[in-house]
Amino acid sequence: MQDYTRSPVDNAIAMQKYGVGQPVRRKEDDTLVRGKGKYTDDFNLPGQLHAWIVRSSHAHGLIRGINTTAAKLMPGVRGIWTGADLAAANYGPFTCGLPLKNRDGSPLLQTNRTALMTDKVRYVGDPVAFVVAETVAQARDAAEAVELDIEPLPAVTDCEAATLPGAPLLWDHIPNNVALDYHYGDTAKVEAAFAAAAHVTKLDIANTRVAVVSMEPRCALASFDKTTERYVIQVPTQGVAGNRNTLAKNLNVAPEKVRILTANVGGSFGMKNISYPEYICLLHAAKELGKPVKWLDERSGSFLSDSQGRAQDIHAELALDADGKFLAVRLKGYGNLGAYISGVSPGPLSLNTGKNLASVYKTPLLAVDIKCVLTNTTLMGAYRGAGRPEANYFMERLIDRAADEMGIDRLALRKRNFIKSSQMPFDAASGVTYDSGDFQGVFSKALEISDHAGFAKRKKESRKNGKLRGIAVGSYLEVTAPPSGELGKVVFEADGTVTLTTGTLDYGQGHATPFAQVLSAQLGVPFDAIKLQQNDSDLVRMGNGTGGSRSITASGQAIVEASDLIIAKGKVAAAHLMEASEGDIEFKAGRFTIAGTDRSIDIMELSRRVRDGKMPDGVPSSLDVDHTGSDVQSTFPNGCHVAEVEIDPDTGVIRIVGYTGVNDFGTIVNPMIVAGQLHGGVAQGIGQALMEEVSYDESGQPITGSFMDYAMPRAGDIPLMKVGDHPSPAKSNPLGTKGCGEAGCAGSLSTIVNAVVDALSDYGVDHIDMPLTSERIWRAIQDGKKATAA
Repeated sequence: MQDYTRSPVDNAIAMQKYGVGQPVRRKEDDTLVRGKGKYTDDFNLPGQLHAWIVRSSHAHGLIRGINTTAAKLMPGVRGIWTGADLAAANYGPFTCGLPLKNRDGSPLLQTNRTALMTDKVRYVGDPVAFVVAETVAQARDAAEAVELDIEPLPAVTDCEAATLPGAPLLWDHIPNNVALDYHYGDTAKVEAAFAAAAHVTKLDIANTRVAVVSMEPRCALASFDKTTERYVIQVPTQGVAGNRNTLAKNLNVAPEKVRILTANVGGSFGMKNISYPEYICLLHAAKELGKPVKWLDERSGSFLSDSQGRAQDIHAELALDADGKFLAVRLKGYGNLGAYISGVSPGPLSLNTGKNLASVYKTPLLAVDIKCVLTNTTLMGAYRGAGRPEANYFMERLIDRAADEMGIDRLALRKRNFIKSSQMPFDAASGVTYDSGDFQGVFSKALEISDHAGFAKRKKESRKNGKLRGIAVGSYLEVTAPPSGELGKVVFEADGTVTLTTGTLDYGQGHATPFAQVLSAQLGVPFDAIKLQQNDSDLVRMGNGTGGSRSITASGQAIVEASDLIIAKGKVAAAHLMEASEGDIEFKAGRFTIAGTDRSIDIMELSRRVRDGKMPDGVPSSLDVDHTGSDVQSTFPNGCHVAEVEIDPDTGVIRIVGYTGVNDFGTIVNPMIVAGQLHGGVAQGIGQALMEEVSYDESGQPITGSFMDYAMPRAGDIPLMKVGDHPSPAKSNPLGTKGCGEAGCAGSLSTIVNAVVDALSDYGVDHIDMPLTSERIWRAIQDGKKATAA
């Protein structure tokens, strides 16, 4: 057992080194960079079998028959199941858990997807059967021998087209394929504001569909314990407790009959936070065969079966008075749900877009009217930001366009409409109340760090070299995940370590380090002694997982509250051991001290003594606590990003030559990790802005089904970034933190697109949709030249 007790001086030094605000290196880095991480595919069980999914090659069609006779006779095959087989097991459907309502007050229409379809297929990749064999190769071979008799039906992939009369209908109970007709806002007041406006800017914007393409494909290892009648599955998730509850609902069993284990996760971005049909298939086979069953998706399968993101077609309008003051903003359009609804898929397309639209501006009115439409495409879900980057993108595009149309400087128009820090708390038109923020200060710092004032000189140099140069400045604000509590369990172990258990889950964020920094700061517990447990639903009794930029705020608050409970228990125990009154015990920097004396005891020593000794009634026998934190309110991270681009007009090739991000993340627990999260978010924003797009042909066949067709950003596409902080601590949680995981996406989309439009303005280009490929830019230049010549 290692002795973690320390002298007061050593404790103070350690707390300074590992305290809140210090750039402490991530605990897991040494393991991961040496290739010692353990991902789901690294786990195996004795006697395990292997599964392969049989998928539809048609985007839409009636299932007339599935012939498995020949496949069942192939070597190594242990079983083949179809939708009819699973239907007899009475599993529950996959549904959306959000209480979203249509404009008429009725609930959204659920698709109630089953694990394997029995009536018809609705997108290319729809699972219709699965094979289990002794090896992966045998399972694949047998799957290819399964004969599908599918009668093709007309398909529709465009969400607006899907709502038109005569369009193919995916579900008989969902008229016009509209599962949710979402509305927010006072229509009459918004229309009156637009009618009274001196100027109205209108813009049609396509928010492209993107694939998640996490480094680690989805994978699962399922087993069933006949003795306890428990399902166990090793699977990458974003939180074991919440996913256990969802999976139990799908299996139609009590949550305690399901155990989820999640080890290292190779990326998720929202995609791995829902239950999938494959998991039901594996657990069903494991139970029937009495053997563990493993499945690993291939990249081509991931493009078909993983939930995707974004996908909106929006008509956006901004109303302004004669001085450029914003009067109202409204969005109208469509969001593509894909073929099925599950998880939170309608939320990013509707609710979250509306909640984040007002951003940092004093926009008194807003309206959002978005139809969430079912199409013959892969299902949609949350993708880094989940409606937050989209809303900020729409707003910032409108502002630049309005400034140009009204002849107002783009920076001046923004400053004219910023919410002032003196106006906090501010009731936004989105229905939320901002508690903190200095938007003007963030903006000014971004201009300074990016050397915005020197842009004219740099543009002149680019012109000399035959290049176009553009710059854009864009602000953003995110409304993080809605109120929810989190687990804060702290156990002082016999070996001298401290186990912190919480229901968020680290899938790349680096939770172990900042969570330990918070606990160490609160209790003086040695940083190196703290171990984080998030990975076993048998140990994580509750939790809402990682998502919506909530982790440091939710888990942080639970840790602070748990620490207060530990200190209270410690004062009772310390008073007993030091024969003093509880009221005379003070706690500071990891030590309980009798006030006015030099008599004290270290918290680690105290935990050992109360655990090893027999305490009288009224004195705790341990310092451990198992606490459910109070609901954490949404926070409002915000920032201002500046992008500078250079374009070759002969080829349309774009290069991002400068990028600056100044952000308000409230109290920053670990600046190194925060900077890394920002860099990653910006990189994903660059990917969507410049190259990423999932595409389908008219028959519903995906034409971006591999990395041969779907472009991803590489290291050379990502610029060096200048990062600054201008924090205004949140007032809604004890640490003052705000989320940071999705902010990079929110800041980068608009600034990159607006910078390109600025560069192309020499040719009269005032709008261009993502992705900004070299071909699309080149064509915009050619069209601009023709228009100028005419």
